[in-house]
Amino acid sequence: MRHTALTLLICSLLQGSDLLAKDALVFRNATIYDGGGAPPVIGHVSIDKGKITSLGQGDGPEATWVIDAKGLVIAPGFIDLHTHSDPSVTSVNSRACTNYIMQGCTTSVTGNCGSGPVDVADYYKKINTPGAGTNVAHLLPQGSLRSQVVGSENRKPTPEELAKMRALAKKAMDDGAWGMSTGLIYLPGSYSSTEELIEIASEIAAGGGFYASHIRGEASTLLPSVLEAIEIGEKAGCPTHISHIKAADTPNWGSIGQAIALIETAQRKGLKVTADQYPYTAFSTTLEPTIFPNWARSGGRKELIARLNDPEAGPKIREEVAREIKTSDDGRQIVISSCSRYPQYVGKNLYEIGQMDKITATEAVEKITRAGGARIVKFAMSEDDVRTAMTYPWVATASDASAGLPTADRPHPRGYGTFPRKIGHYAIREQVISLEHAIRSATGLPADILGFKDRGYLKTGYAADIVVFDPQSFIDKATFEEPYQYAEGMQYVLVNGTMAVYKGTPTGALAGRALQKNADQKTAK
Repeated sequence: MRHTALTLLICSLLQGSDLLAKDALVFRNATIYDGGGAPPVIGHVSIDKGKITSLGQGDGPEATWVIDAKGLVIAPGFIDLHTHSDPSVTSVNSRACTNYIMQGCTTSVTGNCGSGPVDVADYYKKINTPGAGTNVAHLLPQGSLRSQVVGSENRKPTPEELAKMRALAKKAMDDGAWGMSTGLIYLPGSYSSTEELIEIASEIAAGGGFYASHIRGEASTLLPSVLEAIEIGEKAGCPTHISHIKAADTPNWGSIGQAIALIETAQRKGLKVTADQYPYTAFSTTLEPTIFPNWARSGGRKELIARLNDPEAGPKIREEVAREIKTSDDGRQIVISSCSRYPQYVGKNLYEIGQMDKITATEAVEKITRAGGARIVKFAMSEDDVRTAMTYPWVATASDASAGLPTADRPHPRGYGTFPRKIGHYAIREQVISLEHAIRSATGLPADILGFKDRGYLKTGYAADIVVFDPQSFIDKATFEEPYQYAEGMQYVLVNGTMAVYKGTPTGALAGRALQKNADQKTAK
């Protein structure tokens, strides 16, 4: 008995030492896509203490936990360059980011379209206590910055205000922001001149960040808007990124090719210009910037309603709204996805609402606006343009959605289906792009755009943000009619080495953390 007890004690001590050390987990027989766009290899990926310890052909090292991944694809965790999960990742109800984890997203970029927290340090602290389902990298939101310093007025900032915005931009970069975003169709970002944006973006450039923009126009003014974004990046001295690139509204279909040509001309000049896209023919935003002229929205909804009441301005606004509705197939392209005052409108387009209430679609817009507004889904892009954009090596995949739980609303399905749609539908089933191209657009490419040094690729020493999916069944299930449906085929997801999805089921783990630029992004060996 004494001998047995002593043997057990010695074995126990050895197991805790390097003499019998094993990696925590190894996936074997997997089809490995490393995130760089190269063809796959069959082999192993081993993980220990939240890091990738080895990968390549063969079975790899001994491990405490071995998972046979034969027939499965293993790739870096997906990086979503464009989310609006700013409030979600700090909310007790949604910080697990389950709709993203089930797509394979392990990192979410927040602060997009110029909206979100300005105090980066405080925001990161809220994420890290007690963690989130995905990692989070934040962009300084220029619209919220301007609102904080200048307010909601349509005017130039004073020299003192501009200096304050520059100082706050520098602080954001010092606190770990990865760049700055603008939303130039939204208030108050739309009041910002090109020169003002260059001034603030120069602070972003000094901190090694990039400039991401929801440009001023994605329809008839797409081309000058792309040129403005490129000019801002060039003169400020930082890379430029076009958010959710598209050619919206039927008369503009096909102009995506001209926008691409402008970007590639800038690239040939040596400028760093990239873009992202969600693989759908509809976008989603709020009703007002979609349908009201910019001048009518100056000062916010209260001022808009005052102008609608004005005997001179009101008819002019309604005339422009009616023209916009006409170009949207008499309102059939614009579907209400959320409306707190009139929940019966959710899922119906403006034409249907007009028929239901026996009013014109223009009157329906005004009725909704006076009652507090609504979110909409607009079917405005062509399938050919969507397919064209995704073939370019500098176009990343991004959802333009947020983490959240099902409600009575009917949001765009991209929040549940973007990545499996790009990979499962367009790459595997439709073969518009190769699987290695699709995976790179969700991993290595966004990592390069952000400037990550320790994730986005499967490399030894990199963070163990990893996805394992069945290529035969990986597909989006979310639809415009039923948007709250998780993707199928995702078998395992690891965030910083912790299982966030196990055998197709989310674990609820909060292993994600705030990623601070210039603080914890050290080159892996």
